[in-house]
Order: sequence, then structure tokens, then C-alpha cells
Amino acid sequence: MLVVGFAAGPLRANCYLLAPAAGGECVVVDPGQDSGEPLAAALAEHRLTPVALLATHGHPDHVAGAAGHDLPLHLHPADREWYDGPSVPLAEGPLELAGLALEVLSVPGHTPGSVAFAATASEGGRLLLTGDTLFAGSIGRSDGPDLERSLRTKLLGLPDDTVVLPGHGPATTIGRERASNPALTGAEACRA
Repeated sequence: MLVVGFAAGPLRANCYLLAPAAGGECVVVDPGQDSGEPLAAALAEHRLTPVALLATHGHPDHVAGAAGHDLPLHLHPADREWYDGPSVPLAEGPLELAGLALEVLSVPGHTPGSVAFAATASEGGRLLLTGDTLFAGSIGRSDGPDLERSLRTKLLGLPDDTVVLPGHGPATTIGRERASNPALTGAEACRA
């Protein structure tokens, strides 16, 4: 699996391209504010054609760049208020796009419609795109108990070697975050 990521905009939100390989179709995850030029460059460099735009949540730093494309944005309906362009509702469960098998995990907390995208590469590695739910060494801002519940029931039980690609900052792993993330100290999770 080809994974290309870059940070864009004043909040340095991560945008990711996922494809089975270079030279084919891809999905774009979190085409945020000011992502247009770096996204065009990455698509050209890897000879990729986007067939779907996906959003981990509806905040502008993660979706503002979607309007510059002729594709609807796959967005959870609970976050629709933040995006006024064409969209396709996302629901928890399997999602197959661009030759990729993704799993949509509903992880409300940062926003009511926050989701994470899980994928298993043909090479055997596991990826988890978490948006602003889980970061390296931190978690997203939340105004209620939903974020902690989402982390405990949906994310922290994943295998230790699952690579986390967050909405801001560097990549990490589930195992590293479970063991050392100060925001998760004391969080109990069943290991998968």
C-alpha cells in the first residue's frame, strides 16, 4: 500500500493519500485548508488519480480543501453542519474505494461525527487514520465523556503494532500510545 502524507494550512493538519500502488486510483483523507497545491504535487509525483475524498471530521482544517475537487466528500452526517459542499454520508463499517478495503470506526468525542479509518496493507501492516481523536502523546480536545469512551472501546484495543496516522503531528503506534500517552494513563482497554 502506498501512503503519502503532508501537513498543510496554518494549523498544519495532515492530509493523506492512500492507494494500492503508485500509478493508479487513490483516496484522499482530510483535504484541509491550503492543501490544494501540495496535494496536486503529491498526486502528480505518484501518478495518482483521486476517486474519493474522506474526512475524519468536519472541522475546516480537515475539509476546507475538498471544495476544490469534483468529488463529493465522504463525511459523517453528524458533522455535516461544518461543510456545505457535496457530500456522501459515512457510516461505521466496511468501505471499499480505489481498490482499498477500509473500516470506518465511529469515534465521537472531538466532534459528534468523528471517525477513524482502519486499513490492513497487503504487506500485512495495519494503519489507523485518527484525525483529531488520537495524537502522538496526546488526544483531541473534547467537551464530554465521548472521546474517552471512543478511545477505550474502539482504538486502544487494536494491536500494538497498528500505525497511527493522526490529524496533526507525527505518526505513532497504538502500543506506544497505550504505554506512554499521558492523556491515556489509567485508560483500560482490552487488547485485540
